[in-house]
Amino acid sequence: MVRRLNYVGNHAIDDYTLSSVIATSNSSWFATSWLVRWLGLGAKRTFDELEFRRDVVRLILFYRQSGYMQAVVDTSVRRTARDVYVTFRIFEGEPVRVRRLDLEGIAGIVSEGPLRRALPLKVGDPFNRYQMQASADTMAAWLRNRGYPYAQVLRNFDAEADERSADLRFEAVPGPRMRIGDVAVEGLRRLDTATVLHALSVHPGEPYREDLMYRSQRDLYGAGMYRAAAVTLQDSEPPANGDSTANVIVRVVEAPRHRISFGAGYATLDCFRAQGGWSAYGFLGDARVLDFSARVSKIGVGAPLNAGFDKTLCHPLLEDSTSDTLNYNLALTLLQPTFLSPSHSASIGVFAERRSEFKTYTRTQVGANVGVTLNARRKVPVGVIYGYSVGRTDATDATFCSVFSVCDDSTLKYLRNRHRFASLTLTAALRTEDFVLDPSHGGHAGITLLHSSRLLGSDRLYEFNRGEIEVASYIPFGRRSVFAWRVHSGALVPARISLAGDTTQFVPPEQRFYAGGPNSVRGYPANELGPRVYVITEPDSFTVTNGDTVYQDARAVPIGGNSIFVANAEIRVPAPLWPDRLRVAAFVDVGQVYLRQNEIFTFHRMRVTPGVGVRFTTPLGPVRVDVAYNGYDKESGKLKLLSNSQLTDYRPSYQEKRSASFWRRLELQFAIGQVF
Repeated sequence: MVRRLNYVGNHAIDDYTLSSVIATSNSSWFATSWLVRWLGLGAKRTFDELEFRRDVVRLILFYRQSGYMQAVVDTSVRRTARDVYVTFRIFEGEPVRVRRLDLEGIAGIVSEGPLRRALPLKVGDPFNRYQMQASADTMAAWLRNRGYPYAQVLRNFDAEADERSADLRFEAVPGPRMRIGDVAVEGLRRLDTATVLHALSVHPGEPYREDLMYRSQRDLYGAGMYRAAAVTLQDSEPPANGDSTANVIVRVVEAPRHRISFGAGYATLDCFRAQGGWSAYGFLGDARVLDFSARVSKIGVGAPLNAGFDKTLCHPLLEDSTSDTLNYNLALTLLQPTFLSPSHSASIGVFAERRSEFKTYTRTQVGANVGVTLNARRKVPVGVIYGYSVGRTDATDATFCSVFSVCDDSTLKYLRNRHRFASLTLTAALRTEDFVLDPSHGGHAGITLLHSSRLLGSDRLYEFNRGEIEVASYIPFGRRSVFAWRVHSGALVPARISLAGDTTQFVPPEQRFYAGGPNSVRGYPANELGPRVYVITEPDSFTVTNGDTVYQDARAVPIGGNSIFVANAEIRVPAPLWPDRLRVAAFVDVGQVYLRQNEIFTFHRMRVTPGVGVRFTTPLGPVRVDVAYNGYDKESGKLKLLSNSQLTDYRPSYQEKRSASFWRRLELQFAIGQVF
């Protein structure tokens, strides 16, 4: 059995790439480690002498194809009674480098400078045959995207091993420039041809572009109405009669019109949750989709399905008053994938929901929304959404009263009544990540702007402007290692209103910013970074340590803020054990939430919490466990006394010092999916 497989001397090509070239492979850790190999688990890969000898040839050929013509591969094999230890010793030598690269046949069609920058192979690079083929394919794609569907690229090179240099020549044979001719559709049974044609980005009479052919195929798949879809040219060769039009054929296989989905799961702040949905594709003809969805959470802790799990499996919710009732969301949405053109989409929907934010507020509402997504198939889609809802927000008296000097019963009752909320939201986002659940390169940038006012139909409580921006990047290094960073900021500008005889800038709790938790600043529990108030019921129950008064029953209530700044930096590398399934991470989170009256944003009182974590790869995404260190005192805030259902100011400022124990300064976070 192959117990260890090593590479020595390889610098230009990493171990992972070399392992994919050869047949000999290492046995798994479970099968080779003396700690657990007696269990008989893990993949056991035996040593094949013939394949091993062929592996030497495979490595030499691969190096030569990569431009290292002088590469030499030696081997070392150590055998025991049960195991084999294999080492490939590689002398790479100096590579043959590209000295000259000529591009011919593109004059008047494409600009040579941008094309050269787009080629994988450039002057000065090792003469890699795979990259030479990729460069020819790139050059042909540029021509096909400019109206030349039958373009070909001929390759030629002259390599001089003694001088370790190569001269390359790519000669383009564009063929005739053509336009789209007839577009035929095959494979339809229930749908009509117009439904397919509306989703295409290629139309008769327009110049041929290969990228639009691929986009049309992706859009057909994305519509959810087809099991398979292919958009290709009808003829593989240019017409002999000199015709300047190219006919397109679309082949589809229809999918079921109606689908049902359901699922269930568990989350630390949701307890058990379930969801289900029903979708009707081709609703009322064309490619419309009617979608009904239902979600329920807080199962096991919320009435009427309270099973006492807040004392066991869902203990983080034990002291959360917002989790005493089930959360739900019911939504009925009609989606039009092609609105005015294949590049735009539209939707209209109605909903009813009850949602709660951990230890802060509960929102119950019914409403409707209408949205249009412009350039939905391009890099930066822009969304415009109008939403209207009627609902009520319930929060603790401390949360509501935190923005008033006086908090009487009539004001609290008014704040808890049903109010109209109408908003116009603009979103724009650029996403280049390779994988949404666990990206390794690329990034994203997005902005969200929301305006709410009485001109749109809102109540006077809902008059404000809200903006958020987020930028993130993922930079790969080594094998499967990633450096990731994110910056997120937002601000609120509320209008002044008169409540209880005072003029104030009021923003409802559900519209404020909150931070802390597994996807924010991980050194703080969910929503507990930033402004807060403390509530006590027994003012005589306290201790004094080093001159500081600590009330035994002081309960922190997050109240949110009107501006936020969060920045995260994280390094993710494969773990020494099970590197394909397990990764470790080191991170630093920076952030703060502010409640400002005049200035919108400031950088003072920023909190920095470093930490480490592990990520387990699963089909649902990485399961993440993080531990962050918080060396700060708890956030300060007003101290309020709750007596006989009345809440009054007790102290203008109260703060608890950090724990003297190192272990109590650590914050454990658990989640599924990367933090960003």
